[in-house]
Amino acid sequence: MFSTKKRRYLAAASAAALAVTTLTVGAWSANAGSNGHGREIDLQLLALNDFHGNMEAGSGLTHPVDGTDVPAGGAEYLATHLEEAREGERYSTTVAAGDLIGASPFMSAVFNDEPTIEGLNAMGVEVSSVGNHEFDDGYEELQRIIDGDEDFEGADFPYLGANVVDEETGEPVLDPYWVKDFGKGVKVGFIGMTLEGTGDIVSKAGIEGLDFLDEVETADKYAEELKSQGVNSIVVLLHEGGTPVEEDTGHECESLDGSGVGMSGPIVDIAETVSPQIDMLITGHTHQEYVCSVPDPAGQPRMVTSASSYGRVFTEIDATYDRRTKDIIRSSVTGSNTVVTRDVDPDETQGDIIAEYSELADEVGAREVGYIAEDIKRGATRAEEFPLGSLIADAQLARTAGEDVGGAEIAFMNPGGVRADLLYDEGDPGVLTYAEVFTVQPFANYLVTVDLTGAQILTVLQQQLPSDDRATTLFLQVSEGFTYTWDTSQSGTDQIVADSLELNGEPIVADQTYRVTMNSFLADGGDSFHAFAEGQNRLFGEIDVDALEAWLAENSSADAPVSAPELGRVNVI
Repeated sequence: MFSTKKRRYLAAASAAALAVTTLTVGAWSANAGSNGHGREIDLQLLALNDFHGNMEAGSGLTHPVDGTDVPAGGAEYLATHLEEAREGERYSTTVAAGDLIGASPFMSAVFNDEPTIEGLNAMGVEVSSVGNHEFDDGYEELQRIIDGDEDFEGADFPYLGANVVDEETGEPVLDPYWVKDFGKGVKVGFIGMTLEGTGDIVSKAGIEGLDFLDEVETADKYAEELKSQGVNSIVVLLHEGGTPVEEDTGHECESLDGSGVGMSGPIVDIAETVSPQIDMLITGHTHQEYVCSVPDPAGQPRMVTSASSYGRVFTEIDATYDRRTKDIIRSSVTGSNTVVTRDVDPDETQGDIIAEYSELADEVGAREVGYIAEDIKRGATRAEEFPLGSLIADAQLARTAGEDVGGAEIAFMNPGGVRADLLYDEGDPGVLTYAEVFTVQPFANYLVTVDLTGAQILTVLQQQLPSDDRATTLFLQVSEGFTYTWDTSQSGTDQIVADSLELNGEPIVADQTYRVTMNSFLADGGDSFHAFAEGQNRLFGEIDVDALEAWLAENSSADAPVSAPELGRVNVI
């Protein structure tokens, strides 16, 4: 149910201008709606997740509205939408569930995501959990982002990491929670966490000495601590999520197209298990959008939300706070996801930030580095072979094949490390700029060449399949000359046909040693490819994006541009 203010706002907005879905966890309390007068207070929480530095309103950012994709997102428009949503709300806060930075477009990434932090500060974000991408450049860089330095003010909001602890002391290295004091005795506690599996999906070198603890145990611990301080209203900001599904899973969910859906994924078990003292969970990581009601361990409905990705959607949660019990009235909670359309006035402060950094970024990024004959793209999913992954693997092999730089015979590329397509018509047709290449590989991983036996290479390929460590298939991209068969009719690791592995037409021998290149993320066992971490005789090489740039310079010209590699290195049957 919408408040009077929201009904007026929605009535004035056209369907194409605003798409909203609302879920009510329970019926409104009879005394709700006081907006600060009397015992009950109207609270508003506005939530973001997985922004990934998408400050600019790029042409590639869209979202369906009434069945049609419309331009969506951009910090100038997100800030305006948030400000409009806050109008008339005396008790409002804006929060986030991680991955605000990292894997960012060129304009933010090339300046270490400082533009994004400045934008979020000005946008009024008051608190966020960390996500896995906050650790892309390591814990020390995250601390710089938080605290700032002589040239950068840092984040105005706390980054929470209750389950990110020093492995020796067991104590959190970031603030575990933050309490918003609205005044008049109204306090809400926010516990922030990243997913327990963060250590498996970020570079080990940057998180040395850190552990990532169980989400439920951590949240329960700090919920008790907040309760002991008299803070009964508790919200979890968690960088872990789920996926909407069409079948009935016993969870009441709503999507932006109005259809009722169920829910699956890691967040379901967490939401069903975490302490009933926690009033709601604001989540992320999966880049999905949902507003769901999941029963807590006491059988009471509890809201779980996520707002898509890249600033294209934000969540609004409304609730009634009882000043006598110092708690949210659970049955009063409503939630809605709203598309960040671009038919509102752009925010001037965000525009100034974007203009300043864009001019600087344009100077850095305009350098021409190579030529392509056609689009070279990622796959539709991370569970398939795709041309751009093959090209990157080929480039990494070429840059480490010489005896003095590694002696590599095979190269592997993780699909999640390929963050954008190379498009022929982007800018000057066929011309690649440094900005375009950087956007494809923004993580600044080193190339690492190691010794692996044929048996270890087989294990690596088997680790592409779902396991206890990872619920999804990840299809490693392989360099030219290396082939094998993936038989989907088999079960488990038997899908990788052991005697099919070949290098330049010759069988891979189990006890023979091969020189293999991958990025430093994989070399540390990232994405649960633990066998890579067993590699011996490590030799570190170039930064991955520098290797790709150098390979393009050597292997492409205006007269001989690069074409997309043909697929079929992996024979999927």
